[in-house]
Amino acid sequence: MFSIKKISAVMCAGALALSLGACSSKETASSGSSKKEAGPSYPTKAISVVAPSGAGGGWDLTARSFTKVLSETKLVSQPLTVENKPGGGGAVFMAEYATQQAANNEMLFVNSPPIIINNLKKEGNSPYGYKNTTPLAQLTKDYGAIVVKKDSKFTDLKSLLDEVKKDPSKLTFAGGSAPGSMDHLISILPAFKYGVDPTKIKYVSYDGGGEAITSLLGGNADVIGTDASSVKEFLKAGKVRVLAVTATDRLGGDFKDVPTAKEQGVDAEFTIWRGVFGPEKMSKEAKSYWETTIDKLVKSPEWKTEVETQGWELEYKNSADFTKFLGEQDKQVQQLLEALGMQK
Repeated sequence: MFSIKKISAVMCAGALALSLGACSSKETASSGSSKKEAGPSYPTKAISVVAPSGAGGGWDLTARSFTKVLSETKLVSQPLTVENKPGGGGAVFMAEYATQQAANNEMLFVNSPPIIINNLKKEGNSPYGYKNTTPLAQLTKDYGAIVVKKDSKFTDLKSLLDEVKKDPSKLTFAGGSAPGSMDHLISILPAFKYGVDPTKIKYVSYDGGGEAITSLLGGNADVIGTDASSVKEFLKAGKVRVLAVTATDRLGGDFKDVPTAKEQGVDAEFTIWRGVFGPEKMSKEAKSYWETTIDKLVKSPEWKTEVETQGWELEYKNSADFTKFLGEQDKQVQQLLEALGMQK
């Protein structure tokens, strides 16, 4: 039989054990709670990256390369999808994004000079521009290309421009953006610099570079102005002839034999930067996440290989530098549009 002292001792020991167990449980719960609070809360959903154009153009290729490498490197654990939302050279999507998706942290998009051009040009003007977004990073740079079919009678830029000068409306130029937007500017810039009235040139717009190339190959356009990377595969396949690129110096790789416009006596230079943007009201947490993630992306060997494969040049600017750069571009585009009589 237990004595009263033994019973008391056992009860005290039990109470102590219960007390310690309770404390241990509280600590565990507290520890678990702390871990839960410290865990990442973004992203918790699938991420959509929008190319505001049809398939096959520079925006589409950039969006697909961006999501592909992010997935392959496992820098982003959530699913990544690409959506094509064509219309108005990106203006239709921008209107939706700025008004209906202004706080959608799960939707990013890629763009280039049209985000500025569309906001500044006179015709088809968009009230929304880069200031209605959160610029996250510049990823690459590309250049414009003046392209004809392989069997075209035009073998160099001068022969083409001489024909245009005789009758500016005789040939049909095409591009994957609206009048006054990027492909249009690339198309008419050499002619403008050659002394041709750009307003008299016949330009047909398509929803993306892919459609413009199809138009060229189908005989519905004589010339297209687009980004060089978009025609790389067609050049390799022997389907098109690139008369000139708008770079400062000759490009390498598949474009090593293509002269610049400047080499041919036409001072027409045009750089196509490409970047990724978030919504205007993006949360600080989401912005910080993407700044860190994109910084890791552009430093990865996988991204460098992808950029080289696509025929782009790696040109990285972080969020702060990219935002500053866009302000500078805004002024430059304004000057160009004024010279062409296309400013709003």
